[in-house]
Amino acid sequence: MSKYNDISQPPPPLPSPNLVELEEGLKLLLPLTRRGHGPGIVLLTPNTDDPLAIREGVPSLLVKWAEEGYAVVGIEERALDRGVSTSLKAALKALSTCEKCEPKGKVGLVAYSAGLWDKAAPVLADTPEVLAAILYADASEQKSLSQANIPVLQQLAGGELTTRQISSTILSTYFYPDVQSHRFAIPFSESFHYNTEALSHTRNLTFLKPIMGGPYFDLELIWDEHTYYEFSDRSVEHTMSTMVQEPYVNHVPTMTGGVGRAALTSFYRQNFIFLNSVDTSMELLSRTIGIDRIIDEFLFKFTHDKELDWFLPGIPPTFKKAEIPFHAVVNIRGDRLYHEHINWDQGTALRQLGLMPEYLPYPSQLVNGSESTPGKRYEYRVPVGGIEVASKLRDRNSVSSNEMFKFQVKEVEEHQT
Repeated sequence: MSKYNDISQPPPPLPSPNLVELEEGLKLLLPLTRRGHGPGIVLLTPNTDDPLAIREGVPSLLVKWAEEGYAVVGIEERALDRGVSTSLKAALKALSTCEKCEPKGKVGLVAYSAGLWDKAAPVLADTPEVLAAILYADASEQKSLSQANIPVLQQLAGGELTTRQISSTILSTYFYPDVQSHRFAIPFSESFHYNTEALSHTRNLTFLKPIMGGPYFDLELIWDEHTYYEFSDRSVEHTMSTMVQEPYVNHVPTMTGGVGRAALTSFYRQNFIFLNSVDTSMELLSRTIGIDRIIDEFLFKFTHDKELDWFLPGIPPTFKKAEIPFHAVVNIRGDRLYHEHINWDQGTALRQLGLMPEYLPYPSQLVNGSESTPGKRYEYRVPVGGIEVASKLRDRNSVSSNEMFKFQVKEVEEHQT
């Protein structure tokens, strides 16, 4: 019997955002996970008219942290302006009385500007529940930032350092020289930078979870559950139930997949789950597990007995078997998937299926300036391997290294193919 939900039964529904307005500019959002409970976190944010927004697959700050499994209280700048100590105590009280906030008395704090941090830092000494803090600021503001007596992670926009700096036992700093404003981490702002924010968020979790005691989830089980519904049970609905509200998939070589629940559901139904060959299997070669993602290295094995438009768009079936090296970078938010970046060796796929010639015309003069003889042309041996590529990935000694160093350009008759 499968350890996953029976596909003869409807999949569990996605959790609906349960936003409680404690007072103006002060809101509580319960965890948006299947588990349904988690530790508390307080976010100090700019004012917003839509704390539950999700636009083009990017969630608001409250939604993102709730999807990670936290009970979230957002304190907007207008609430802090009415009284920092009062607002922070109201937030902590809401978490202490929230039945979905577990464990009690372990709270993290994130400030999304130097100004917000400087308002809150002086009163943290009176809030023993706050165990650690994260702050976003500009590198130019670093020297003037308020100090705190708890572990602090600084995420600084700009600056010249590109690696982690540890300046004391309780302070860690990352610099992001490719962005110039701390607002790179604020969704929907003009300065928002998706990839840099995502990198900083992974570092946030790496810093915060050991101090907070989680929340931790079995990432392998979540990923294996997802692929089980994709390739074994072949259920679109159950596959999508393992993902957050607005996920995305990007198959890098062919740029297929989908961004957002509607587009991705359509892709799974029309172009993926029901189109894979019956004998499709994956041979896992390595797996790396991080704080919020899994990286798999595997061989994707199948018979090309139907058109796989997600993999080889527009190419009729060749009825050949193939074993293709794949890599999957899977971001897991809380206990559901957020995105998949899937990459593979498209060259060896074409070679194994008889779709890539061994030689192709060389499009320009050789390096030494020589030109082909009239009526002839230069061809180069394409540096792409066949099944031996999969063999060497599986067993490093199965094929000798550096054999392609022997490849050469040759001269052939123009009519020769």
